Amino acid sequence: MRRGTIAVTTLVMLTVTGCGQHAEKSTKELSERQRDSIIATEKALPGSGVVGRALAVSDSEAARAQRMNEQTASQGSDEGK
Repeated sequence: MRRGTIAVTTLVMLTVTGCGQHAEKSTKELSERQRDSIIATEKALPGSGVVGRALAVSDSEAARAQRMNEQTASQGSDEGK
């Protein structure tokens, strides 16, 4: 009986010790963009291609909005002369 108790206690202690190490490694948080980018590169996940295309469209629209902002800013400075 005593050997069984020692064995169970040892197993529980090893399990708890092993779990504590894994929790420390996953403390870094990713942004939503980083998570989506990782999902887009995983070919085995259903819908990963759609996520990749959505990111590409988002980047394209952001670049378009930046160009439009630059054009409006340059037109506004030309009117003041």
